[in-house]
Amino acid sequence: RLFGTDLLRNFAFPYFSRDIAEFWRRWHISLSTWFRDYLYIPLGGSKGGAWNKVRNIFIIFIVSGFWHGANWTFIIWGALNAVYILPSILLKTNRNNLDIVAKGKNFPSVKEFFSMLITFTLAVFAWIFFRSENVAGAMRYINKIFSFSTFTHFGGSAFLGFDMSIYILISLIIFFMIIEWFGREQQYAIAKINNINSIAARWSLYIFFAGIIYYFMGKPQQFIYFQF
Repeated sequence: RLFGTDLLRNFAFPYFSRDIAEFWRRWHISLSTWFRDYLYIPLGGSKGGAWNKVRNIFIIFIVSGFWHGANWTFIIWGALNAVYILPSILLKTNRNNLDIVAKGKNFPSVKEFFSMLITFTLAVFAWIFFRSENVAGAMRYINKIFSFSTFTHFGGSAFLGFDMSIYILISLIIFFMIIEWFGREQQYAIAKINNINSIAARWSLYIFFAGIIYYFMGKPQQFIYFQF
């Protein structure tokens, strides 16, 4: 944008989605719309019988997984998302949530809150396979999540002990979730800062963000998309 190029908005608060269909309208929009226009619709889209719909959904999501890499983890990730979205396609409820959640309101309804929570949980569970190096690693991770050792850990001294970085991280997650929520009707949530009239307050936030980046700066890590 500094050079006068206005790129397509690629993410539109996907983690505030109320169902998986809405999630995929808001997540990686450029890729999702490309697969829709050049693969899903030519295959027949949602037309035809139930078998055609199931076939097309699985094809588009498995191909989407394969696009990310020739690894079974990506195929499973794509298949999981196909399973997630199929009920809304078959029941024709995939266009129910077209507007931003709780538009014009400060807080979501109880139904919207739990819809977002369930959608977020499903999406993040699928990300386990996406991020893992292999299926065995993903299964070990899942086993640890659902093992009793998880609860033992969170109830033990390791979690309750004084580790400043953990508390800072949790505080920042909450802080940025609040920014994202109250700025969700903007194109980019952080643009809400421009509405702060006080120059001192705005610059305090800028310095705060820069300080946070510096504080958490560690060893350089390869960007995940380099593997695709």
